[in-house]
Amino acid sequence: MRLRPNPRGLPVNPGEPVYGALDLGTNNCRLLVATPNRHGFDVVDSFSRIVRLGEGLQASGELSEAAIERTISALKVCAAKLERTGTNRLRSVATEACRRARNCGTFVERVAEETGVELEIIDTAEEARLAAGGCAPLLDQRRARALMFDIGGGSTEARHHIADEARAGRVQMLGSSGTVTTVVGIRLDLPKYQRRAVDGQFLERTDIDRISEQLRTMTYAERAAHPCIGADRADLVVVGCAILAAICRLWPAERLRVGDRGVREGILLSLMAADRGAPQVRSTPAPGGYPA
Repeated sequence: MRLRPNPRGLPVNPGEPVYGALDLGTNNCRLLVATPNRHGFDVVDSFSRIVRLGEGLQASGELSEAAIERTISALKVCAAKLERTGTNRLRSVATEACRRARNCGTFVERVAEETGVELEIIDTAEEARLAAGGCAPLLDQRRARALMFDIGGGSTEARHHIADEARAGRVQMLGSSGTVTTVVGIRLDLPKYQRRAVDGQFLERTDIDRISEQLRTMTYAERAAHPCIGADRADLVVVGCAILAAICRLWPAERLRVGDRGVREGILLSLMAADRGAPQVRSTPAPGGYPA
C-alpha cells in the first residue's frame, strides 16, 4: 500500500488514524500530531509559539485585541499543519486565560470562524489530569508516592499536602513546563534549547537554588540573550523560579525529575486509549520525532 509522506519524515498509512493535541495556554500555543505505536506514539509534526494570550488580562479582565490577533495567527499555523498531516482525531483545549476572560466566548467563536479550530475550555482538574497523564511515564512505578507540579503561564497545579513524606525522602517530585525545563537547559549549558537533552533529567535542590538566584540577579537583557531563555520568556522565568522556590519549601525533596511534556501528551494518550477501549493509558510515548 502506498504511504503518504509528511513533514517530519515518518510514513503515515492513509488508513491509519492521525491524532492531534492542541494546548492553548496563557502564554503558549502548542500542537502535537502523532500516530500510535505499540509503546505509545510517533510524532508526525509539532508546533510551539509564545502568544501571550493572557497579557493584560489581570488588569482588564478581558483578552486584548493584540493578544487575540497573535493567538489566531498561531492557530492558523496549527490548522494548516493539521490539514497537511491529515489529522482525523483532534482535541483542542484552552486553559487559564480563557477560563478567566469575560470575552472568552467571543474569542472562541472568532477562532472557530477564522481558523476552523474548535476550542474546549477545560477546568483546572482536567488540566491537571491531562498533564499528569502526559508525564506519568517518567515516574518510578516502584515508589508509592509522587508529587507532580506544572508551573504554567497562568495556572499552577500541585496537589495533596504530603510535606512530611517529602521530608522523609519517600516522595518523588516531577516538574514540567517552561520554568523547570529552562533551569535544566541552563544547568546543562546548552548552546540552544534541546528537548531531547532536557526531558527526563534530574535537578538537585542545590542546582535549583543556585540557578534561580543566578536568574534573579541577571538583567532582562542578559536573560533575553541566553539561548535557553530568549526575549519571550525573559520576564516570565523569574516569576516561575519564585513559584518553584515556594514549591521546594513546601515539599522539601532533595531532587526532582523534569519533563518536557504535559497536556498535549496527555491528550494524545487519552484519545488513543479511548479508541482502543482501554480504561487508562500506561504506555510510554516514544521520544522520536520531537523537535530538538
